[in-house]
Amino acid sequence: MVYSKPASGILHFLPVQACRGPQAKPHSLLFKITTFAEMPRILAIDYGTRRAGLAVTDPLQTIAGPLDTVHPKDLLQYLGNYLSREDVACFVVGDPKTLNNQPSSVAAETEIFVRELRKKFPSVPIERHDERFTSKIARQSLVAGGYKKKDRENKALLDMVSAVLILQSYMERMRHARE
Repeated sequence: MVYSKPASGILHFLPVQACRGPQAKPHSLLFKITTFAEMPRILAIDYGTRRAGLAVTDPLQTIAGPLDTVHPKDLLQYLGNYLSREDVACFVVGDPKTLNNQPSSVAAETEIFVRELRKKFPSVPIERHDERFTSKIARQSLVAGGYKKKDRENKALLDMVSAVLILQSYMERMRHARE
């Protein structure tokens, strides 16, 4: 089999001409591995006073997935460790608002966190994204996903799913802005 060792990215197998000439059968085709360059990830944060849910995109920025739940006092250190392993294009921080578009009770703490985040990681842009209804939708998603009641009451899981919803919504907004 002919292949090239990928530096990074997703593997794609493309048929190349068989060594035996035009009489070669399809099963005797050789395959060459090609890669696509990875893009930096987008990391979403659902910040709370007790926990911060984290979500991240895949390397091609097409799928949002849960990353972790971290205590707020450990969050900047956690993010520093993560950034030492992965490239991050931007942070998307949930913007807590009430139904009448006013800052919610945790908005002041979130603003303090965003200032600390900007100070610690000045080279990573920070986007804010409306997080209204994410906890409610996350709870409904867990019910629809067949999670047991005990698992649905796990607030760490709920915060991670909320972060995924914030990131998915942000990615959809960016996709529509490009169109």
